[in-house]
Amino acid sequence: MALPGQQVMDYPSFKLVIVGDGGTGKTTFVKRHLTGEFEKKYEPTIGVEVHPLDFFTNCGKIRFTPTASQEKFGGLRDGYYIHGQCAIIMFDVTARLTYKNVPTWHRDICRVCENIPIVLCGNKVDVKNRQVKDKQVTFHRKKNLQYYEISANNNYNFEKPFLYLARKLAGDPNLHFVESPAIAPPEVHINLGAQQQHEAELAAATSQPLPDDDDETLD
Repeated sequence: MALPGQQVMDYPSFKLVIVGDGGTGKTTFVKRHLTGEFEKKYEPTIGVEVHPLDFFTNCGKIRFTPTASQEKFGGLRDGYYIHGQCAIIMFDVTARLTYKNVPTWHRDICRVCENIPIVLCGNKVDVKNRQVKDKQVTFHRKKNLQYYEISANNNYNFEKPFLYLARKLAGDPNLHFVESPAIAPPEVHINLGAQQQHEAELAAATSQPLPDDDDETLD
């Protein structure tokens, strides 16, 4: 379905709302996808750039039109969220405050967009001085959201949030990408062994019971 002012195409296109504190890597994450880098356009009424991102699946081509916000002091106008069909909430695992603010971003999305699929992403897992530990990331479990740890610098798990959202929007858990996304070369490399160890730690943390305290409390 075409949104107001949106070009009618012969493949589905979905408005993707990407939110999170400034500096968490939202714009960088979007720009990793090369088609978005070359096709970006500016929407002055909202104060954002729109980067169309195309993916090819076994069910045909699909496009996400994510808006990369330029907010500096937190909070966005409702116009940013209107007609949003899916969402990514991003925080920086090296900055605790960005995780503490995740519940606020989630409330903003849910206030304007009803029952849309949402993915929580912890960015910058390639950085060594991690401040938000695996066991402290529990908000997604409380709100039944999908969670991925990503790195916009080395493309780690880049496609997973998009694949999850595509499956939810298509109503097809078997949907998969038939071509690798066009992604810019990684800027940094992480040790494969360390990556596997971290994934094991994340899986172990997910199996732990939820704490009684709020997510806003980080030791």
